Amino acid sequence: MKTSHKAKYINPFTDFGFKKLFGEEANKELLVDFLNQLLPPQHQIHELFYKKTEQLSSHDTDRKAIFDLCCESQAGHKFIVELQKAKQNFFKDRSVFYATFPIREQTQRGEWDYQLQPVYCIALLDFTFDDNQNPERYLQYIQLRNEACEVFYDKLTFIFIKMPRFKKKLEELTTHFDKWLYFIKHLESFETIPNDLRENIFEQAFAVAEIAHFNSQQQEDYENSLKYYRDLKNAIDIAVLEGKKQEKTQRICLALQQGILTPEQIAILFDVDKQFIETLKSKQ
Repeated sequence: MKTSHKAKYINPFTDFGFKKLFGEEANKELLVDFLNQLLPPQHQIHELFYKKTEQLSSHDTDRKAIFDLCCESQAGHKFIVELQKAKQNFFKDRSVFYATFPIREQTQRGEWDYQLQPVYCIALLDFTFDDNQNPERYLQYIQLRNEACEVFYDKLTFIFIKMPRFKKKLEELTTHFDKWLYFIKHLESFETIPNDLRENIFEQAFAVAEIAHFNSQQQEDYENSLKYYRDLKNAIDIAVLEGKKQEKTQRICLALQQGILTPEQIAILFDVDKQFIETLKSKQ
């Protein structure tokens, strides 16, 4: 099957694309390099082992969790790496819930002193949350702290990468991590490899992401994953647009109720047709 998709490279925000780049044994060097940009010196990864992404809780009646990627370093450090395409209710609760699985799996039978290995929950987000808090910050580290903002426990770390906020241009990239985010954000639109990304690790990533290298089944799987992503994005965009229209209508109604401006002035202020204002006014 020949793919109908015109792009040369995959969209890494699709399930297929994300796991093709970061979830295959043959390409795990890509994930190691990416994660090491986020980790402190004492937790740098030299070797990585993929684990089953489905984690069962200790009781059959408990809910099970399915992660995008679950892996462990040579030192025993645990990593959950996820791609989140859309906002979810109780997103923070979900993140904390998922973090409990690599913690609880460290339980040992018999005599045990409760010493735990570090756990990192890393989420690549195709959306933002806490929009009113430092809207330009695209990288957020979260640990358990006390009332003096001192770290109480440094073995559980949440790292959120809010991709819509990463807006650096190619000439503005200053770090290796900047290059990774630029690569991820713009991969689908590349026709050739930019000179600034002519490094071994990125050349390897471009080779992995090139659609022409896929067999017919992989191309079909990617097309299905891409369709799901586009449908989801379209539904989200429509919901956002409808929300903005509703908010605008509410503000117009409030202006009408205040009676300070004429319908003509309100129409100009909100850039809408005067007849729309008259219609709203007649319903009040």
